[in-house]
Amino acid sequence: MRAIDSEVKPAAAGTRFSDTVSYRMEHGVLVVTIDNPPVNAASATMRAGLNCAIVHAGITEEVRAVVIIGSGRSFVGGADIREFGQPMAEPTLPQVVELIEASDKPVVAALNGVALGGGCEIALACHYRIASRAARIGLPEVKLGIIPGAGGTQRLPRLTGTLAAAEMIATGRIIDAEEAQSLGIVDKVTDGDLARQAIAAARRLVVTPPRRTGELAVAVGKGADVDALADKVLAKARGQIAPAEAIRLVRLAAEASLADGLAEERATFLMLRDSEQSKALRHVFFAERAAAKVPGIEHVEPRPVATIGVIGAGLMGSGIAVSALNAGYRVICIEQTAERATAGEKRISALLDRAVASGRLDADGRADRLSRLEVTANMNEVATADLVIEAVFDDLTVKTDLFRELGRLVRPDAILATNTSYLDPDAIAEAVPHPERVLGLHFFSPANIMRLVEVVRCDKTTLEVLATGLAVAKKLGKLPVVSGVCEGFIGNRIFSAYRREAEFLVEDGALPQEIDKAMEDFGMAMGPFAVFDLAGLEIAWARRKRQAATRDPAERYVEIADRLCEAGRFGQKSGKGWYVYPDGKRTVDPEVTSLIEGSRAAKGIQPRGIDAGEIVSRLLAAMAAEGDALLAEGIAQRASDIDLVMINGYGFPAHKGGPMFAAGRS
Repeated sequence: MRAIDSEVKPAAAGTRFSDTVSYRMEHGVLVVTIDNPPVNAASATMRAGLNCAIVHAGITEEVRAVVIIGSGRSFVGGADIREFGQPMAEPTLPQVVELIEASDKPVVAALNGVALGGGCEIALACHYRIASRAARIGLPEVKLGIIPGAGGTQRLPRLTGTLAAAEMIATGRIIDAEEAQSLGIVDKVTDGDLARQAIAAARRLVVTPPRRTGELAVAVGKGADVDALADKVLAKARGQIAPAEAIRLVRLAAEASLADGLAEERATFLMLRDSEQSKALRHVFFAERAAAKVPGIEHVEPRPVATIGVIGAGLMGSGIAVSALNAGYRVICIEQTAERATAGEKRISALLDRAVASGRLDADGRADRLSRLEVTANMNEVATADLVIEAVFDDLTVKTDLFRELGRLVRPDAILATNTSYLDPDAIAEAVPHPERVLGLHFFSPANIMRLVEVVRCDKTTLEVLATGLAVAKKLGKLPVVSGVCEGFIGNRIFSAYRREAEFLVEDGALPQEIDKAMEDFGMAMGPFAVFDLAGLEIAWARRKRQAATRDPAERYVEIADRLCEAGRFGQKSGKGWYVYPDGKRTVDPEVTSLIEGSRAAKGIQPRGIDAGEIVSRLLAAMAAEGDALLAEGIAQRASDIDLVMINGYGFPAHKGGPMFAAGRS
């Protein structure tokens, strides 16, 4: 492997090989520390420094072995994706990785924290790997629309076998140190002094030839097992290219030489890096970081929150309660009656039981969560809460009456949050003293699973309250996106435009099943009419009836959904909606087709054939146009926030970047 010799700095020059790589000598071991905050990304300066370190070790007699360790909580958190799309400065990561593996002196990776992407590939090239128990290891490149590009697809299966490697790389799953050891990725896990133990291991390895991962044979998994994994992964990928390429390359590791496998991996990586899917996923990556930047709150300290009150222990309230319990909060859940409180507690316990059954939670964790939970019908118990989130029926009178009562019960500094989907939170806030402590926290169902929370900034919400809402949402493990006040906020307002255009398409000539297929082929998790049936048609029907008196009579309006509701067709819950559901299976219903044809005829509409391309383009255009309006009105801060809401709340495919990105708006 060719070293980038022009970058080599002799040891006598100081204690640094580059701005981000330092070193010290200890008992003949060159201890190389990567210090490139916040995550020790494999930037150009980091790669150059690491390259210098390995070259220096090779030409310096006093150096008998090398230990590579990270500073802070990261070993190496991955590539610096800000360099994507730019000319790649040498040394490239593959060059550095191959130099490490080719070293005649033992190189030990001391995994002090996350070793992801390029960080994992550096570790795989080392001759021995020791990890702290806090380490997390993975190759999550598929989440950016690419595959590992510095040997990950070829070296990992040489340690784990093809099945485990294919699963890790194709899903991007990150594993803990114990699992990494069980798979053969890590040689040792320690709770002790990691650097000391790594140095000791390096000194022991001096007397034996380096164990080079690339020279190991690949343990081939059963073909049927890998095929089954591929089927499962590709079905979930919904058109994303990178997972399929990852599995192909892992299989290649067992068939080709290391050199050939690495060459094919690099060519595939470069192809995917420049693809539209990767550009879209990188847009989403940066959008998530931008969403956290809210003008005005940069130096605002959130209020301390230890106890969260949840009003309502139904499906939404129980999910919110579980999220809060998982985050370490004490939770007081209020229901109307003792019977409902008992049912709510059982519902929360069942969600925790499900987490235990899936392996995401152990028995001690379940017991700890339940010890911090109180479910009661005594509203006075909520008086100790620092933050109260209501999750009751979405009716303005119900919610304002509740907030009026909460205003009498809670402390003046307690924050009150409404989970309303469509109602005006400013009107709700006026029901309480100090309306400046009210905001919206719009969770998505199931709240313990769905990542998105719209943090709604009311007219009088203070910056401190807004900052607290964002901080709590982040602690819950959610992705908070700030929205201004309007009916439906960001997500439901965009979704209403999507629904409206889908119904226009039906009147114009497309059938629900044709529209659903077009959008599912595009990458949506479900087509619009399947979603309508899943959510229940009566919610949107009630909203349309509320709006009827103020609707512009000249505005186009499709009555088909109203006719379905009038016939008792409310979706899956009633066994029929836009579709019929015998045995729970979604099935096209000729009665709906007849109703559609009758509605068209009554309006004198001559239906025409509409192909999938027009269906997709019209629906995307409707979403983007509504997004433009949200931006113009100041409801959304940035186009990328809208993309995040639609991806994380409504199943828009991340590898298409969101409706605003797809329309060239962001």
